[in-house]
Amino acid sequence: MIITLSFLGFLLMFVLIGVSSVWFSRHTRHDYYLASHSMPPWLVALSAVATNNSGYMFIGVIGYTYTVGFAAVWLMTGWILGDFVASLLIHQRLRLAAGASGEGSYAGVLSHWSGGSGHRHLQIVASLISLLFLLAYAGAQLLAGGKALHVLFDWPQWGGAVMGAVMVVAYCFAGGIRASIWTDAAQSMVMVVAMGLMLVVATAAIGGIDGAMIRLQAIDGFLDISPGDMFLPGLSGVVLFTVGWMFAGFSIIGQPHIMVRFMTLTESGSMIRVRCWYYGWFIIFYCMATGVGMLSRIYLSDPGSFDAELALPTMALELLPPVLVGLVLAGIFAATMSTADSLVLSCSAALTHDLLPHRIEKTWLIKIATVLMTGLALGWALFSKQTVFSLVIMSWSGLGSAFGPLMLVLAFGARPAQRTLIAMALTGFGTALVWRWLGWHEAVYEGMPGILAGLL
Repeated sequence: MIITLSFLGFLLMFVLIGVSSVWFSRHTRHDYYLASHSMPPWLVALSAVATNNSGYMFIGVIGYTYTVGFAAVWLMTGWILGDFVASLLIHQRLRLAAGASGEGSYAGVLSHWSGGSGHRHLQIVASLISLLFLLAYAGAQLLAGGKALHVLFDWPQWGGAVMGAVMVVAYCFAGGIRASIWTDAAQSMVMVVAMGLMLVVATAAIGGIDGAMIRLQAIDGFLDISPGDMFLPGLSGVVLFTVGWMFAGFSIIGQPHIMVRFMTLTESGSMIRVRCWYYGWFIIFYCMATGVGMLSRIYLSDPGSFDAELALPTMALELLPPVLVGLVLAGIFAATMSTADSLVLSCSAALTHDLLPHRIEKTWLIKIATVLMTGLALGWALFSKQTVFSLVIMSWSGLGSAFGPLMLVLAFGARPAQRTLIAMALTGFGTALVWRWLGWHEAVYEGMPGILAGLL
């Protein structure tokens, strides 16, 4: 009962924060999707990093670290480096292009980047690709929330997914992207507290850092620096693995639900302050998540007896008092919802702004589209047989490979023909999907060949 009350208390706080944004809404399409370019740097940063990390960090990365061991740190290193390079090259240019074009969606800005009336066919193709992968991505977030509630409350997994969908609709209905950003900021704070709490308690319970290292060394191969199944042996394999995941981090420029955050910034000149907030939070949280993932192998020593993606909520039940279990669960749910609402809004924008022949301006029709997208994402969560990690990585690599090459050439002044841009997008995501289908992603992250193929 205490766990339930603690959990519901935090969820109620998030919903109230999101709903309160209705008092600041201007009730226009542009405000619903871009908050009228009024967001300060710290809110943009916390929202973007919370959306980026999502249930993938709480559920997927911890499960991956539990399985792979210390070598998972190279995934983290590559991802953050690639993300930082992308920020230096693209983010400010995207904000300038968004302001100049007056478009309200990521695909709209891409298609109008070169000025003029834009590329209508490119906008349609980009929105269709967005819808496909963003719905899969949103389904993964709802699935992550369902998994957490299944472990902690023994609820059926569909129950948590439905609860998450209801929350997404509630604060998307209230204020669109503004409600999403506000709740993201609150959720990001809970996420850091929850992960830090788990790391401190788990380390103390095992006798400190020295005790943890002794126990981890006893697990065969767990502290090896090289991930298994490398294309190349030894250090060369580690370098190739890390470079591959740099492309994963760089693929952030192809994620509409994250990049739209930077499009809401008050002015493009504030990007340095955004980076300070963003990367400080990102590095701290990623290090803590990797640490918790490694410690979970000590407490849950039989990897064949349970789903590795349930490591964090299972540890919380074993180590924490009921009130704090509710806090950790709220952190997990906060992470999944901070991404799910962003994904649903991007799907809604793709439909109402990009796909339909006449853009919908009435906010009540836009909100109906939001409900429709939430329902489709929920259906994906309920009927998908894939893990959270695989769903997120597949969606992330598909979007990054489709739009990353386009973003690069447009940001640096090239103006290819519309058919060339479409061919780049189709080649990029097609290469990434085939690479994963062949199983080669175990050696090299599929976003690397996808992005390079699109550029070629």
